[in-house]
Amino acid sequence: MKNRRQMAMIEIIQEKPVQTQEELAKELIARGFQVTQATVSRDIKKLRLIKTTNIDGISCYALNTPSNQNVTDRHIRIFVEAVLSVQVAGNLVVIKTMPGSANAACETIDSLNWPEIIGTIAGDNTLFLAAESEAAARALVERFEEILER
Repeated sequence: MKNRRQMAMIEIIQEKPVQTQEELAKELIARGFQVTQATVSRDIKKLRLIKTTNIDGISCYALNTPSNQNVTDRHIRIFVEAVLSVQVAGNLVVIKTMPGSANAACETIDSLNWPEIIGTIAGDNTLFLAAESEAAARALVERFEEILER
């Protein structure tokens, strides 16, 4: 039961931003787990979850893995300054950047850990992002355009 609950916690924080232990407990209860705030707190410690800031500036829980870096305002500024265009092509998103900037933009995208992104690859001034579906790719383009309008 403990392992299933902890796996559910990971799924929840990957699906949406969870800001508090209370929110996480409510989500777990909605999935049929009997938990208290103390149980959630112990699981957070055991799983080594961290608080990070997502792309919308919301402080939320995330996995503390080497590939999970905090998306800072600096990441976003670099992304906004680097990106020239964002287009959808089937389930791919093609992002054109300033010369030599695709890797920096790609690192920001990878740090977001958005579940609909299957993978990314960057060249010098272009990066490709594979989405789980054409609809997901279109939604990602919209999200990137919102970021670029900041």
